[in-house]
Amino acid sequence: MKVSVIVPTYNERDNLEELFERISKALADYDYEIIVVDDDSPDKTWEFAQKLAEKYPVKVIRRTKEKGLSSAVIRGFKEANGDVFVVMDADLQHPPEVIPRLLEAIENGADIAIASRYVKGGGVKNWYWYRKLISKGAIMIGRIALPKIRDVKDPVSGFFALRREVVENAQLNPIGFKILMEILIKGRYQRVEEVPFIFGLRHAGESKLGGKTIINYLKHIYRLMKWEGELDRLVKFTLVGLSGVLVNQGFLWFFVEKLGWDKILANIPAMELAILNNFTWNDLWTFRDLKSRPLYQRLLSFHLAALTGAIVQWIIYATLVFLGMNYLLANLVGIAVSFIVRFLVNRHVTWG
Repeated sequence: MKVSVIVPTYNERDNLEELFERISKALADYDYEIIVVDDDSPDKTWEFAQKLAEKYPVKVIRRTKEKGLSSAVIRGFKEANGDVFVVMDADLQHPPEVIPRLLEAIENGADIAIASRYVKGGGVKNWYWYRKLISKGAIMIGRIALPKIRDVKDPVSGFFALRREVVENAQLNPIGFKILMEILIKGRYQRVEEVPFIFGLRHAGESKLGGKTIINYLKHIYRLMKWEGELDRLVKFTLVGLSGVLVNQGFLWFFVEKLGWDKILANIPAMELAILNNFTWNDLWTFRDLKSRPLYQRLLSFHLAALTGAIVQWIIYATLVFLGMNYLLANLVGIAVSFIVRFLVNRHVTWG
């Protein structure tokens, strides 16, 4: 098994010699190559990497027109000769000593092995609270927005290994910072395993985390949702919900005006008919490809989602009114949040 270690770089000159030496020791029992993809670093990282190629099995790609970590990794995939690709940063926050454990997971049947900060035994060193918050928040957003990765604890890790077949012919075209998430959505694989590691301290250079990175990450999530069809589901769920409003209002009017029922009690069967309408159309249309559970379980879960949404709506409404917000505006806010809650519960539970 030949291993290709892909290292995207930008101003990482001071880290290269130690990085290559540690990779060399970690992979002493493997046939391996190191592929450095450098975005024309001002500190001439590419030049120093070429010099080190006299001692280590290094291939250097200097890009003068393209920029970006994810596209650099994709370029590395195209240039790699290995059966297994390892992706890692050059800043030594990804300890090369973990690579054999990733390769062991691959050898034991995993298609993708992720060096994870968020499984038992993993962690980070000396992060400020806001950095932890950004990381956990990014993961939460990704796992909620993209159900395919909801069981992966660290889908934004930049340190992972995978079989060549996972990305062969995959339509990888990410923007931003997190190539692994793109692979998890578009790659061909069956099994993912997470290997704990401690995310270390940067030895030299500067962190590339910034506001632009966060914006690009959110754009990336949006694009992957669109590619996965999750945005289409959201639109369909919205249209079905609007039809439920018409059913609710129509039957409420019929029960009160035509049958003479009490206005308070009449709303109960009207709501139930709207719920059944919404469930039917969502089951036949919005989530028609996700019927892994029996019909009665889906119907019960849909009712529970509706109840959960109603409780959330009321709590938000009551809280905002108590704080002085206009009751109609407070109700709209409650409805909006309730809609999101019901969609997420139904997407992840009813048709999960």
